[in-house]
Amino acid sequence: MYRIMIVEDDEAIQNSLKQALLGWGFEVRTLRSFKQIVEEVIAWKPDLILMDLYLPEKNGFYWTAQIRKISSLPIIFISSADENSSILTALTQGADDYITKPFDMAILVSKIQALLRRTYDYTPKSNILEHHQVRLDTDSGEVFYKDQSIVLSKNEERILKILMEHKNQIVSRETLMEALWKTDCYIDENTLSVNINRLRKKLLALGLEDYIQTRKGKGYMI
Repeated sequence: MYRIMIVEDDEAIQNSLKQALLGWGFEVRTLRSFKQIVEEVIAWKPDLILMDLYLPEKNGFYWTAQIRKISSLPIIFISSADENSSILTALTQGADDYITKPFDMAILVSKIQALLRRTYDYTPKSNILEHHQVRLDTDSGEVFYKDQSIVLSKNEERILKILMEHKNQIVSRETLMEALWKTDCYIDENTLSVNINRLRKKLLALGLEDYIQTRKGKGYMI
C-alpha cells in the first residue's frame, strides 16, 4: 500500500483529502505539528507528499527545499495561490506538480497515480470500484463519497459491487439473487428488497439520493 503524507494546516481540507485518498486505497498520514516536517518524512517514509504553500512557521517552498536534501520522493503542491510566480517557485524548489484550490479530487488522484507510476512500479488497487465519485473498497466493504464513508454489510457490499461492475446497465433481480445465494444466507424476493432498501438508506446517509435506480419489471441500475 502506497503512503501519502498530507502537509496541510486547514483541518477541513486535510480531512477531506484523507477520506478521499483512503477510499482510493492509499495509506494516509496527516500532521498536527509543522515544526519538524523533515523529521516526520524520515520517520514515516511516505511515497508521495501533498504540500500546502501557506503553513505555520515556514512555508511549503522552504519545506520542499529541505526535503529535497534528503529525498527525491514525489511532491505535489496544493495551494490557493495561482500566480505563475508561485508555481515556478514551487517547481524550482523541487515540487513535481502543482494544483490550485479548489480542485477536482478526480484530477488530483490522477496526478498522484501518474507520479507514482513514473516513480515506482505502481498499479492502482484492483479492489476499488468507482462510479460517479462513489468508491467501493471490496476488501473492507467500505463506501467512500467525497469526505465521508460508511461500512456495508456483506450482502449490501455484494449488491453494490455487482451494480458497479455493470454500471449504466440494468441488473435483474434474478442476477442479484443468484449472486447472493453464493453466501451462507437464504435469499428470497423479500430478503433482496430488504437489502436493497438498507443499502439505499446507507447511501442516502452519504448524500447519495436515488443513486440506485429501479427499472420497474426489469431490475436496478446505477
